[in-house]
Amino acid sequence: MTTVLAFDTSDARCAAALLHQGKITLRCDEMAKGQAEHLMPMLQEMLGDAGLGFGDLDGIGVGIGPGNFTGIRISVSAARGLALGLNRPAIGVSTLEALAFGATGPVLSVADARQNRTYVQLFGGAASSQPQMVAMERDAILNAAPETTPAVIGSVAPAISALTGWPCAAPAMPLLEAMARIALSRLDAPCGAPAPLYLRPADAAPARDSAPVLLD
Repeated sequence: MTTVLAFDTSDARCAAALLHQGKITLRCDEMAKGQAEHLMPMLQEMLGDAGLGFGDLDGIGVGIGPGNFTGIRISVSAARGLALGLNRPAIGVSTLEALAFGATGPVLSVADARQNRTYVQLFGGAASSQPQMVAMERDAILNAAPETTPAVIGSVAPAISALTGWPCAAPAMPLLEAMARIALSRLDAPCGAPAPLYLRPADAAPARDSAPVLLD
């Protein structure tokens, strides 16, 4: 049986799913900071509890965002390192895709982008769309899913439903389980190293001071 480990640190947590022998094991450790130090020991513990090691993995799934910039970099870097060291494929999966996985009919996946904005992506229906960030305003959201009435799935679904009248729906499965199952479905056709999905510029402002001159 194929064994896949998926993990995500794009939010204030370390979350993971182990898919082994057809069974799923989930873990989510909430934390505002410290994900970089916590992630690898947590994954090793999950594998150990199942009697496995990193060498038993057939593939790795990793959340690529959108979300917290630093958090996304932590998980993507870890996945790339594991893939290189184990010679196993690493598959990037977006949060928006994972939210819609297993749903039927048109679905608008949504996630909080803060500052009165939301990440959105339409799946199913006449055509799927690309992920984008839009204002949390009725017209902007309607334009993200033209000529359709999708179910809305995600953390800000109630707010978007109130603006549009579209129905809310629950994800078909936990987010990390969806990431693991999507990664499993793509093991035979990996498409390059996973990369962060950034849909907005960084919140941090560049330093005002000039960069130091580097001497040869």
